[in-house]
Amino acid sequence: MKVAIAADGKACSNHFGHCSGFQIYEIENNKIIDEKFIPNPGHKPNYLPNYLKEAGISVIIASRMGGNAQQLFREHKIEIIVGVSGSLNEVIKNYLKGNLKSNNKICSDRVFSGNCQD
Repeated sequence: MKVAIAADGKACSNHFGHCSGFQIYEIENNKIIDEKFIPNPGHKPNYLPNYLKEAGISVIIASRMGGNAQQLFREHKIEIIVGVSGSLNEVIKNYLKGNLKSNNKICSDRVFSGNCQD
């Protein structure tokens, strides 16, 4: 299984679509067996959910995410966990322990300006 965390540097990005890239963790038997970073190919409507599906992602973790992206991930049967912050190491460790819970909020700010409205 592959888990992607929207990343900016070594931290979970404030917004899924505008992150610098995705830290991808391949997990087997609840242990990380491989890890890599893939740059964000660009924020285009409906593109990133399809891009990550083709990369074999099973779970996407982010701080905030728009409704269209969340809907597409659901259609692709990809688990969404939003409302997450912290270092990438902290986030993946909490995921593996089963301690991450999505707040299910949708970012509704149409023009991203550094943060989203709840």
